[in-house]
Amino acid sequence: MATVVKGATGTSAQRSSDPAVVDTVADVIADIRTNGDDAVRRYSEKFDRWAPASFRLSDDEVLGIVASVPETVLDDLRFAQNQIRTFAEAQRESMRDVEIETLPGVFLGHRNVPIEAAGAYVPGGRYPLTASAHMTVLTAKVAGVDRVAATTPPSDGGAPPISVAAMHLAGADEIYVLGGVQAVAALALGTETVDPVSILTGPGNAYVAEAKRQLFGEVGIDLFAGPTETLIVADEHADPFTIAVDLLSQAEHGPDSPCVLISTSDRVARDVLNHIEALLPGLQTNAVAGPAWRDHGEVHLVDTIEEAYALADRFASEHVQILTADPRQALGHMRNYGALFLGEGTCVPYGDKVIGTNHVLPTLGAARYTGGLWVGKFLKTLTYQEVRDTASSARIGEICGRLSRLERFEGHARSGDLRAARFGGVPLHWADLPAGSGAS
Repeated sequence: MATVVKGATGTSAQRSSDPAVVDTVADVIADIRTNGDDAVRRYSEKFDRWAPASFRLSDDEVLGIVASVPETVLDDLRFAQNQIRTFAEAQRESMRDVEIETLPGVFLGHRNVPIEAAGAYVPGGRYPLTASAHMTVLTAKVAGVDRVAATTPPSDGGAPPISVAAMHLAGADEIYVLGGVQAVAALALGTETVDPVSILTGPGNAYVAEAKRQLFGEVGIDLFAGPTETLIVADEHADPFTIAVDLLSQAEHGPDSPCVLISTSDRVARDVLNHIEALLPGLQTNAVAGPAWRDHGEVHLVDTIEEAYALADRFASEHVQILTADPRQALGHMRNYGALFLGEGTCVPYGDKVIGTNHVLPTLGAARYTGGLWVGKFLKTLTYQEVRDTASSARIGEICGRLSRLERFEGHARSGDLRAARFGGVPLHWADLPAGSGAS
């Protein structure tokens, strides 16, 4: 039985958008759909005070910007991207094309075919999330996407060097300095100077998230994004100070970011609360992390580790950290999470920035039915079928005809009848088989 030691006092994140945001985004998309580049330029100038001759950086401009970034920063970006590439390549290798023979001469198969073009949004503003370039651009390229167009908002009146470097090193084929709804709409719809993409990926503010929601269907998207979520499962062996630090590491994502602790130890739970109160005043991001913990922080006390896993599954949190004596036990007990972080040696910021797994993960309970972004998101699993054996075609045709008529699909039935007649000599009752149309 669970006891609530600290409950959330704020309202939970809404699964529907603010009506004002919905209307604003719809107007921008409609304008860009009609007026293309002119509308994109107007909105960029209005919202970002940014209207260069070209939003797309030339190859020389990209190389010049990358050259301005300190080599130690480039080395760190390369390290992170190598981690992510290695894991993504292993994921891609696990996806095999399939072909089987189900009946004599009946072959069924599927192929994993990359999407032709992907768009990657790399946020700027309060938090320039350069890691998003690794997760979106690089993963798409490993999947085999021919064209990846990456975009990021301007910063300090120009292109943000570290974000541009991250996009370039990740393999972006096109780099745009353009933010907001106008960037997402330009990539999805296409303009006179921007070719459209087939999928949009990457996080953004409420307006970017709403734009992706409204454009979904015309293009694919990675996920519907909500506030960053973290949950820690801890037993009596866990270090309370580590738990406090790790909860606050995710609270700083936003004032509406849920931070949850589920523990089997009353002592650990109480010590965590004390450490958080001591750490928050000195945290540079206290203005964000403080409200997140105050309004959306929760601590639950349970009797057994099995109860802890069951309660954690009900939360279906984006990030779940396991700080127990046997952290790998969670692999057999849990199924609803975006990503698991097992043991004190790892933490959620590793996944956010550098360790190699993708940080674009489900929120708002979506972990109940989906995982996060990975190479498979950029692949279409396409089936095919071939019947080489005429006797098998005749057999399937007869059955297809009968099943189709059960559903009152006479046209479907006749396609099956035709093959049963042509390859198996079964009489056609609705037409005469033309001369020369028999089995060959």
